Amino acid sequence: MRMNARGGDGVGDGGGSIIVLMNTHTRRAFLKKAAAGAALAGFPLVLPARAVGRDGHVPPSGRIALGVVGIGPRCTHVLGCMLEEPDVQCVAVSDVQASRRAAGKAMVDNRYGNTACAAYADFREMLARPDIDAVLVATGDRWHALASIMAARAGKDVYSEKPCGITIADCQQLADTMRRFGRVFQAGTQRRSIGNFELAVQLARSGKLGRLHTLVASVYWPRIEHRWLPAEQEPPKDVLDWDMWLGPAPWRPYNRHYVAGGWRGQWDFDSGATLLDWGSHTVDLCQWANGADDTMPVEYEPTPTAIVARYANGVRLVIEYLKDPFGNRSPQWPNHLGTCPVRFVGDEGWVQTGDSGAMEVHPPSLKGELAALRNMRRMAGTTAASHGRNFFDCVKSRCATAANPLVMRHSHIACHAAAIAWILGRKVRLDVRTETFIDDEQANRLRSRAARQPWCI
Repeated sequence: MRMNARGGDGVGDGGGSIIVLMNTHTRRAFLKKAAAGAALAGFPLVLPARAVGRDGHVPPSGRIALGVVGIGPRCTHVLGCMLEEPDVQCVAVSDVQASRRAAGKAMVDNRYGNTACAAYADFREMLARPDIDAVLVATGDRWHALASIMAARAGKDVYSEKPCGITIADCQQLADTMRRFGRVFQAGTQRRSIGNFELAVQLARSGKLGRLHTLVASVYWPRIEHRWLPAEQEPPKDVLDWDMWLGPAPWRPYNRHYVAGGWRGQWDFDSGATLLDWGSHTVDLCQWANGADDTMPVEYEPTPTAIVARYANGVRLVIEYLKDPFGNRSPQWPNHLGTCPVRFVGDEGWVQTGDSGAMEVHPPSLKGELAALRNMRRMAGTTAASHGRNFFDCVKSRCATAANPLVMRHSHIACHAAAIAWILGRKVRLDVRTETFIDDEQANRLRSRAARQPWCI
């Protein structure tokens, strides 16, 4: 038990009173002692239904206390799903921008009908709370790996938005840290838990397409920017902590455009050539369909319209550009498939699907197979929200998640290797055992980046 006059665990009057923070074990003991004390005193013990788990509520001893690092549009969507989980209670949010902290706190408080959610400018203060079990990391890309590693070292389980690391080294260190500290980790590659993508993967792995020979993952046209925007007057630190916003990225003068989303595509802030924006989803699905979660392609070669990779078993992974530099969509990907489509091709047929949920197969006889699989999967009802549910179930069971550290490690490194091939404009070969490029010093230098002090992993 710890006494803390500053923060709470979702209870308290918010007026500076002392809040008792208890772990799961202590909460159970407290309720038992309270009941015994009331009985001895001759008073009936009246507790809210939420406190004791009546009327469909989950008692405090069974709830997962959640903290949030980084509030933004993507966080709002993911957190909104998590707030619906009856056995999860968000107790704290953190962001370096005052306006986003306030918005995150309001979102949580409105959901629970109270004002108990704590808000922090420095997420390290939130990580120091012993009552928090898990965190959602939804910062800008540059912070994902470092914030996740710091959370794991603080004893928290982690759900991190993608891309989980902006370099190969980041992804390696992230996976190694989760293993070393025994933490549950879920990469935010939600398509692992969405029905149409699951169906396509299941069809590919069922043998109904024949022997798989080509996997196609769509991505946006790669780009890299190295420009610095003009310096502007920094806002006060209590409005925006610019130094902490930059985090491990190299220092540069403040400009409001970065904070408003203009960091995307900037080499200092973004993942390799922006390929991981979609590649972390689509390449991940191709890895899954190929039964390659424990490995990755061994060579990567850029072409005018794609980066073509090859697995050791000869299967090709084609990382194809969804649009050209002018924004024109490739005719290979019909508009009705939506964003992020994938295609799995075998000797006897193919299946393709995208974010719209639409699915196409060839030959037409495969429609019957697809319908049978869909009927089987309908009972599971997998959606984007299921990815969060899978994480929380694994927090309780300590089992591996759908997008666990090894799954993330291999799919993300494959994307980074493809980006490095594109940057260098030539073929690169990867030793999948050591995760280094073979006889290629230039490529190996791109496996990591220097981090700004004190934000070194």
